[in-house]
Amino acid sequence: MRTPKWQLYLYGFIILFGIVIAVPNLFTAAQVAKFPAWVPHSRMTLGLDLKGGSHLVLEVDSKALLKERRQGMADDIVAAVKQAGISSIRAVPVGDSIMVSFLDANRADDIRDIIHKTTQGPSSTLGPAQPDVTIEPHGSKQFRVTLTEAGEQRRIKAAVDQSLEVVRKRIDGIGVSEPTIQREGSDRILVQLPGVQDPARITKLLGGTAKMSFHMVTKPVPEGATPPNGVIVLPDAHTNERYALVERPIVTGDHLEGSDVQFDRYSGAPQVGFKFDATGARLFGDATRRHTGERMAIVLDKKVLSAPRINEPILGGQGVITGQFTTTEASDLSTMLKAGALPAPLIVIEERTVGADVGGDAIRMGAWTGIAGFVLVVSFIVILYGLWGLIANLALVLNLVLVVAALSLIGATLTLPGIAGIVLGVGIAVDANVLINERIREESRRGLSAFAALDAGFRKAFGTILDSNITTLIAVVLLFSMGSGPVRGFAVTMGLGICISMFTAVSIVRVIMLQVVRWRRLKSINMEPPIQIIPLGTNIQFMRARFFGIAFSIFLSLTSVVLFFTPGLNYGIDFKGGIQVEIETPGKADLSSLRHKLDSLGLGEVALQTADNASTVLIRVEEQPGGETAQRTAIAKVRAAISEVAPGTEFARTEVVGPKVSGELATDGFIAVGLALVAMLFYIWFRFEWYFAVGAIVTLILDVTKTIGFVALTRLDFNLTAVAALLTLIGYSVNDKVVVYDRMRENMRLFKKLTLREIIDRSINETLTRSVYTSATTFLAMLPMAAFGGSAVESFAVPMLFGIFIATTSSIFIAAPILLFLGDWRERRLANKQGDEEETAPAAKSAAARRGTARR
Repeated sequence: MRTPKWQLYLYGFIILFGIVIAVPNLFTAAQVAKFPAWVPHSRMTLGLDLKGGSHLVLEVDSKALLKERRQGMADDIVAAVKQAGISSIRAVPVGDSIMVSFLDANRADDIRDIIHKTTQGPSSTLGPAQPDVTIEPHGSKQFRVTLTEAGEQRRIKAAVDQSLEVVRKRIDGIGVSEPTIQREGSDRILVQLPGVQDPARITKLLGGTAKMSFHMVTKPVPEGATPPNGVIVLPDAHTNERYALVERPIVTGDHLEGSDVQFDRYSGAPQVGFKFDATGARLFGDATRRHTGERMAIVLDKKVLSAPRINEPILGGQGVITGQFTTTEASDLSTMLKAGALPAPLIVIEERTVGADVGGDAIRMGAWTGIAGFVLVVSFIVILYGLWGLIANLALVLNLVLVVAALSLIGATLTLPGIAGIVLGVGIAVDANVLINERIREESRRGLSAFAALDAGFRKAFGTILDSNITTLIAVVLLFSMGSGPVRGFAVTMGLGICISMFTAVSIVRVIMLQVVRWRRLKSINMEPPIQIIPLGTNIQFMRARFFGIAFSIFLSLTSVVLFFTPGLNYGIDFKGGIQVEIETPGKADLSSLRHKLDSLGLGEVALQTADNASTVLIRVEEQPGGETAQRTAIAKVRAAISEVAPGTEFARTEVVGPKVSGELATDGFIAVGLALVAMLFYIWFRFEWYFAVGAIVTLILDVTKTIGFVALTRLDFNLTAVAALLTLIGYSVNDKVVVYDRMRENMRLFKKLTLREIIDRSINETLTRSVYTSATTFLAMLPMAAFGGSAVESFAVPMLFGIFIATTSSIFIAAPILLFLGDWRERRLANKQGDEEETAPAAKSAAARRGTARR
């Protein structure tokens, strides 16, 4: 059993390459920048929960966008028809359509052609493009023009593309380093800003369209009266005053060429200077010459910033915008004008902010709990396997190094749940070594030589390891596809850990163990532990307790269903929307004063609870009616109220989730759990038999319901990380059952004379040690994070500990009995069918004989 040299060289190259790629993560960004050019510079990016900053999800206001699109199309149709010499034309948006009216019915065909040319979509090199609109006759002198779905989607896509560039320019304009700005879905933009602690300013900066226009002020319109045609009434941006303006602008912001912050030479007040391009300067100069002595309004996003009187013609194409600006507001307005206008408003549908100090604490906590979990696992493996355990631990270290290298290569973002994924991956990775070592120990007890035991151990364990990892990866893939943000980070780190463990725990360990046997010239392998945790040769009749096990499990599951409704799950902000704020007060928090002040805001239900210490308070405010805008207003009120009651308070973490996002997250979470169960059913059915699959799925449902009941009983937040725990538990539970199922399948082939009940009892006893040990390693890996990880990961780590225990016991006391019931039912059915065939056969022969006699 010699390993080919090329294989050794390949393994060595992969390990060395991984170490070189991972090393830059031990240094700061400034130190890495000084590395020679030939040294890799790629490092993992820390998520906002580890370094602090703001996370925003913006959605293009598609209703406003399409409304403006319809108005623009109506104007374009009128202009094009008039240019063709048809003067009697009118186009008015009505609902989702545009009603085009004309007087000359004989020109209907000409007008239809003009509408088609004016509104047709872009051409395509792959064939004719789908039309932007449908044109339907509405009587002899009217057409109904309606945007098609393709036309709407094209407009929204173009708006998102344009908005991405505008948002990027605005963020660059305020000097945020290393921002993340990317498309999310079809109509959303994800913005992550490290170090930014003022989301209100960013929301205002990004949410405004910055559509500027200059209008002449006309005669006032009495309050409540309808403005005459060509006149609009707009409010002042700072006061309650309203202005009647000529609707048609004299010049728009499309002609702006530059903008900067200036200060009034007399008062020192900040103001915004602007400069037009040549066309804009000409239009502006002509208008100010014609209207000298009149007032002109400067309008931004349908609000009047100022309405100065034109004292003389302004011919230089330059001017200033005055108003009640702070320096920051003037700077932001200048940035918005320079970046250009958004095609439609951007609505903030999700906002999460983490303080820099909290991020630093999270890094330290994640590192220490991860190290503690790793040390516990390493110590446990050494106790179990001695020298051979050291080899498994070396594989664990290599697994960690290669995971870090892979994350660096793909430019992944490491989050706190991502650290949890790495830690859990360590526990699952060592499961493979436990399975292999227990197989080798079993083969050695049978008297096989060292090399034969190694070969049999790796060969027989490989199928079980592969099945176990595939079931877990199914859950990971669903987590990545249905999750978002940090949950995806968890899925990436855990998935990489599982895939890499197939290399480190199987290939690398096999090579090292073979070399050790060869160097030490071992005749046999002794893996007996110094302390026998589970006695050898157990012969426990587990199936005797099958009725009690299933009945007790059903009782717990029914109790969990009751707990699901009463008191119910403590749904987190991810699923029910609303506002969640974590604050650090300068001294001991005065909960009574905070509660009284927040209740006086009229925001509905407000819940306060102390967290890690007396100065840390978690505040939750229910979802506000009125959509995302109401949420934004509410968080501003909450921040102001807290600062008034407890000056100097630090806002450690702020989360705002709108109703649309919370509904989507809840739906995706439940769909992911359902898909995971279905995927496990089909995989186990494919790998084993149908009754194995049914037994596993029924057990999984019971496991999941009990875990949900546990979460409801302990009042843990049921949020996205809790759903991640459920999905991971489904994968892990199937992982544990595959170990037992694999031995049952093997024993069915070896011991054909044993009853199914005897085979099940024998298989459970034979795999009892590895089931307990694999569960123990994963439990130990997660234990420090559950105990000391804090609120950010407790919704994942604590249910996982409970789930690991439930999954291990359910494999023995629930999955196995269900398998026995289904297997016995299957055998009885086959026996009855065979008996019916045997009874039918003699009768058929007798009838055939009678027919033959009759013929003779």
